[in-house]
Amino acid sequence: MMRDVAIIGVSQTKFGELWDSSFRDLVAEAGIKAIVDSNIAGEDIEAMYVGNMSSGLFVQQEHIAALISDHTGLNPIPCTRVEAACASGGLALRQGIMAVASGFHDIVISAGVEKMTDVVDATPAIATASDQEWEAQQGAIFPSLYAMIAKRHMYEYGTTREQLAQFSVVNHKNAKYNPNAQFSFETTVDKVINSTMVADPLTLLDCSPVSDGAAAVVLCPAEDAKKYTDTPIYVKASAQASGTMTLHDRKDITTIEATKVASRKAYDMAGVTVKDIDASEVHDCFSINGLLAVEDLGFVEKGKGGIALEEGQTERDGDFPINPSGGLKARGHPLGATGIAQAAEIVWQLRGDCGKRQIDGAEIGMTHNVGGTGGTCAVHIFGRDRN
Repeated sequence: MMRDVAIIGVSQTKFGELWDSSFRDLVAEAGIKAIVDSNIAGEDIEAMYVGNMSSGLFVQQEHIAALISDHTGLNPIPCTRVEAACASGGLALRQGIMAVASGFHDIVISAGVEKMTDVVDATPAIATASDQEWEAQQGAIFPSLYAMIAKRHMYEYGTTREQLAQFSVVNHKNAKYNPNAQFSFETTVDKVINSTMVADPLTLLDCSPVSDGAAAVVLCPAEDAKKYTDTPIYVKASAQASGTMTLHDRKDITTIEATKVASRKAYDMAGVTVKDIDASEVHDCFSINGLLAVEDLGFVEKGKGGIALEEGQTERDGDFPINPSGGLKARGHPLGATGIAQAAEIVWQLRGDCGKRQIDGAEIGMTHNVGGTGGTCAVHIFGRDRN
């Protein structure tokens, strides 16, 4: 029989161009802060799962699980690297949850890290998350792939450029109050639309940045959680789904089927509906992916995402608040760390620790972490109450 799982500690480093911090420094900082937050000792940890997309290309370092367990002083515990492109962190979290739920381990750290700014051009490394033969080698890198999705969504549903830009505007408004965010400044629809063109219709301010950073969470059996903290947050659901790597294999490029499948599994597992979700961190590597998430997670009907953004439904005081952290767009997107950072933000929200970006009365939260253009999706649901 599976055990209930709780999160007893979380952390996130600053995200950004962190020239003075190495790969190993970042993950050590996140791990130590999470251990302190959970009121445990290093010797209590039984296993570690680390999400990382491409350390070999970004910092020329493989075998990072051994590197991390050694550098953090956690030897000889088993440490495992988890890779699923930009969903690496979400899957590392899922592996940690399953390890505790199964009874195989009692106290586990799930972490994520990426150091992306040590290369002159991060594009070739990021592009490995797409299909090399049919996309990347033909010049279809992620900005152009998501631009095609955006164009098609505009054609199919009448979504406007102004509606799309609004997703970035809301993210930046939230990031203003996040001390860990890479871009803690506000912007406007006009500034988003008139920023440097990247891939029509997507401009620079529609795109998540190249980022360094790390995040970590500490997991334990739910029945033990209050030994360590007065405010444990309980895992209500962990779901994963796969989709096609390439856009040309999809029936509809404006729908990410892996998001739909994973989210419905998560709702069923948690015994909730999308209307019960008080706060969500969604995967907005580009503004169009944030808009798709609003639709594919079921907050609105397909094609109505642009209207929801225009009406302010995703704002902190809206019908379904999205990305109170600032999201990938403004908080930053160190690929392997993103899914863990999303979980950390939801834990802080459910604890009521988010200050001016706090969503009032948040009791149930969700994270949505996507790899590539939808080849992988992880969805997690968390709650203040165990039942």
